[in-house]
Amino acid sequence: MEDTIANILAGSLEPSVRYLYQRDVLGIDSQKPEMKALQGEIKECEKARKLLAEYNEGLIRKPPRHAYSKWRGSFWILLQLTEMGYPPGDERLVPLRDQVLDWLLDGERLKKVPLINGRYRRCACQEGTAVLTMIKLGLIDQRIEQLVDLLLKWQWPDGGWNCDKKPLASHASFHETWLPLRAMYAYSQFSGDTRARECAERAAEVFLSRRLFKRISTGEIISSHFTQLAFPAYWHYDILVGILTMNEVGRLDDPRCREALDWLESKQLPHGGFTADIKYYRVTEAETSGASPVAWGPVSKTRMNEFVSIKALGLLKQAGRL
Repeated sequence: MEDTIANILAGSLEPSVRYLYQRDVLGIDSQKPEMKALQGEIKECEKARKLLAEYNEGLIRKPPRHAYSKWRGSFWILLQLTEMGYPPGDERLVPLRDQVLDWLLDGERLKKVPLINGRYRRCACQEGTAVLTMIKLGLIDQRIEQLVDLLLKWQWPDGGWNCDKKPLASHASFHETWLPLRAMYAYSQFSGDTRARECAERAAEVFLSRRLFKRISTGEIISSHFTQLAFPAYWHYDILVGILTMNEVGRLDDPRCREALDWLESKQLPHGGFTADIKYYRVTEAETSGASPVAWGPVSKTRMNEFVSIKALGLLKQAGRL
């Protein structure tokens, strides 16, 4: 089984799959020359070219649509490139970053964030994603500190974030918390900021206290959507991105991750791969929300999806289960 899946992923036509397989499953140092060369292939691959086609004039071209336009706005393009393992430091991405920051840090926009019953109601996955992609893609400038300060200000008492404007809403949202958690931990590692580290530790408890997918009160699965794996997940939470998040913040060995890891293992196909259960995009040229310029592999009960497989296998390897 291992030889079969290894051959499939090592021989993938997608350089990002080959890179992530070598980095996350085989454990090859990403700083090695051959890995840098493979990242260079990602930079020039068909998917990256299509994602950046509207921005291909680089520094001299204004981004053609709103930063948050799903899924072709600069905000989402940067996140997808990050998930692909796109190499850091590409200055062609600076206009995309600047458009995202101009939108998120607009003073009039920030004045409208509501404070209801002592809790800020904010879609913090937006600021969290901006921080994360700036770090991962090597696009950091001083404005990252403003985003971090906002995330600290908006954090709920239970450790997460939520945009729910209902006055009685009292618990953080998984959807709104997993990306800010990754971001704040990454920022703490980059900067040494103890506030960000403490923020991330509190946010991790939102997931760990619920074993990544179950209610505290009954032990039931919180949402059936959490068991539907996808790539890209965009902002959606599922068990796979929950395990990914715990791995990134150094909590994968917490016993409260075991049930989620057991569940993920149970989804493995006979030849070793994993399926995508759902997709959140449509490949179309139409100007419509949710349009993607690229396809990310099959959605099927029996056919493996390379991107889902590589993430799942890498995490099981990190957990000592592969």
